[in-house]
Amino acid sequence: MKSGCATCKLHAYADKKPDSFIARFWRWHTKWCPGWKAYQRELSERQKAEGQGTGQESDRSETPEG
Repeated sequence: MKSGCATCKLHAYADKKPDSFIARFWRWHTKWCPGWKAYQRELSERQKAEGQGTGQESDRSETPEG
């Protein structure tokens, strides 16, 4: 993937501690971050490609809660 969201330390910390200030900051920044939007597009395209090959869709979601 082109974006660094999958390996982002801030993203990982927010996933581990969803009630922390860092997690709230991370969720806030995903609302306007062009990198996050590109990451979501990449995930969507990958899921479509995987779904076409197997006939099944992945249930993995990488969207922030909030």
